[in-house]
Amino acid sequence: MYALLEHSFQCREGDDQRCYFTLPPLVAPLKCSILPLSNNAEFQPFTQKLSSFLTKAELSHKVDDSSGSIGRRYARTDEIAIPYGITVDFDTLKEPHTVTLRDRNSMKQVRVGLEKVVGVVKDLATARTSWEQVVAQYPVFEQQEATK
Repeated sequence: MYALLEHSFQCREGDDQRCYFTLPPLVAPLKCSILPLSNNAEFQPFTQKLSSFLTKAELSHKVDDSSGSIGRRYARTDEIAIPYGITVDFDTLKEPHTVTLRDRNSMKQVRVGLEKVVGVVKDLATARTSWEQVVAQYPVFEQQEATK
């Protein structure tokens, strides 16, 4: 166990304060986190729905709806080796409902349909697909389109 943890400990390039564990998704205790962009009440039904879907799919996850910037919450989930983050944001409120899926190691994000994201996370967590395949299949997320 010690060797696994030592081998997977990394720090972000240029920022020695942002350290994290790169545990492979297959052995990570939590497979993903659900992160609402803010405490906006409109996000809550989507957060609850995602949590329910992940539980039914037997995927361990954490909901982080604490205060603080989304970047700080990403860093916290990275620190505890959660490989993927699902962000509920203002684009999620629009039809068709989509969320961002973030990879811990590359910090890249893609937009995935709300109904598809659990299957994508399950495939990633069980090594049936790679992050590179996900990036090739779904649009890369650069920035928020709409704000409130």
